[in-house]
Amino acid sequence: MLIQLLRTHLGPYKKPIVLLVLLQLLQTCATLYLPSLNADIIDNGVVAGDTGYILEFGGIMIAVSVVQVLCNIGAVYYGARTASALGRDVRAAVFDRVQSFSAREVGRFGAPSLITRTTNDVQQVQMLVLMAFTLMVSAPIMCVGGIVMALGQDVPLSAVLLAVVPVLGISVSLIVRKMRPLFRTMQERLDTVNRVLREQITGNRVIRAFVRDGYEEKRFRRANTELTDVSVGTGRLMALMFPTVMTVVNLSSIAVVWFGAHRIESGGMEIGALTAFLAYLMQIVMAVMMATFMFMMVPRAEVCAERVQEVLETDSSVVPPLAPVTELRRHGHLEVREAEFRYPGAEEPVLRAVSLVARPGETTAIIGSTGSGKSTLLGLVPRLFDVTDGEVLVDGEDVRTLDPVLLAKTVSLVPQKPYLFSGTVATNLRYGNPDASDEELWHALEVAQAEEFVRALEHGLDAPIAQGGTNVSGGQRQRLAIARTLVQRPEIYLFDDSFSALDYATDAALRAALARETAGATVVIVAQRVSTIRDADRILVLDEGRVVGSGTHHELMGGNETYREIVLSQLTEAEAA
Repeated sequence: MLIQLLRTHLGPYKKPIVLLVLLQLLQTCATLYLPSLNADIIDNGVVAGDTGYILEFGGIMIAVSVVQVLCNIGAVYYGARTASALGRDVRAAVFDRVQSFSAREVGRFGAPSLITRTTNDVQQVQMLVLMAFTLMVSAPIMCVGGIVMALGQDVPLSAVLLAVVPVLGISVSLIVRKMRPLFRTMQERLDTVNRVLREQITGNRVIRAFVRDGYEEKRFRRANTELTDVSVGTGRLMALMFPTVMTVVNLSSIAVVWFGAHRIESGGMEIGALTAFLAYLMQIVMAVMMATFMFMMVPRAEVCAERVQEVLETDSSVVPPLAPVTELRRHGHLEVREAEFRYPGAEEPVLRAVSLVARPGETTAIIGSTGSGKSTLLGLVPRLFDVTDGEVLVDGEDVRTLDPVLLAKTVSLVPQKPYLFSGTVATNLRYGNPDASDEELWHALEVAQAEEFVRALEHGLDAPIAQGGTNVSGGQRQRLAIARTLVQRPEIYLFDDSFSALDYATDAALRAALARETAGATVVIVAQRVSTIRDADRILVLDEGRVVGSGTHHELMGGNETYREIVLSQLTEAEAA
């Protein structure tokens, strides 16, 4: 998965990568050349007492060092830019894919996991690429080059390398193998910490209201401890790696000095050659250590790449049409024909053979017990998810064939839990219509019964709104969400229990104003409160995903037991009549 992800997203950066590899090659060659120059200076300059030779080759060493430094700076520069560009592109790809998901896919992954995959997981892959460009490219060149140059200094002494390199490779691979499953567990537990923390921040008022601070503290501590335990286990293995490498390095250095001293004593080797050989040994070891550092990062990055790729390879169940319809003949006619919706793997469908017709100028209401499928039915119209059987038609066209932009302009949904974005009142109201004037905004606020409290705010339309609308009350959020839909002026209005946080007086005033504002549009209302929907032109009664009744309030009171039970649970017989 890691290779596949990198191959896909590093393709546009071939030129910088080629330049980076060339710079790394030059700086590594310069690094390998320096010990040979130093050996020449010792053997032919220092031992012979030739100052001119020392100065001449010392100048060459300085020039080679300058080349090495410049090439290294250039390689790090291009490596950092390319790695950052990769992180940006992968994050953008994940974001675009998540934006295309229906409610089904978002529910499958969960918001905390999607956030972790978009941020932390992508960052781990980006860090691996940065380290690869700055370390891994030069490590194999330095390792192989160091062995070749060491052989050039003294072949018999190079036998030490035959023992050192395999021991290092086996030690590192054994440790890395144990680290990989720990990194996967670490990312999963990071998801858990993210989820718990989001729940506690979002549900802070509920926690305070029920005095559950202690319980939530223990819950977070447990999730945090589980993540810490895995991190500590991984850290132990990482801590074991460097002492293992350094032990092998130090033992090999002792062996080189021991055998090299005997070679010098017998006249088979010069002092400068031994110095160069030790330098090459350290370069080889440094290359192995750089590779070791990379291998420590690879398992975690590989796990993160799998998680990112899983999101990128998940197709949305709501697929844009290949040949979309871009124009509708009629205006606002909504029909649902024998619609069924079933979640993947579910034994029973949420909706079964549901049919309804909503016409322009009429208000259609949907009522039913909790879990009867009311919100699901409404979500099928704007394609929050698609029917698994049957059809949803807008102006005679299946919504699955409509251009998404056209569908968004034609249908507007006020969800059960209205969400406001960080910004101002005006930016939230203009979310569906960026070109709306201030007069249009105030008119929408007046209809939504929100004008009074917005004018009371210090900056009016420019008053700040916190993320999620947490700095306004639930009723104010609902009214602002309704005003946002009115600013868009769609042909089909869908209200999913959007009046539940309003008092009866505000609810009545809002419905009266809405009736005038949406007189020529199609209105579908889902509600639990009977008073909200009793005057609707048509009421649809749902029970366990089936339509068990349809008609006006008086018709259903006279002949539908399910509707009658719902009404009498809220009103007296006299009030219902």
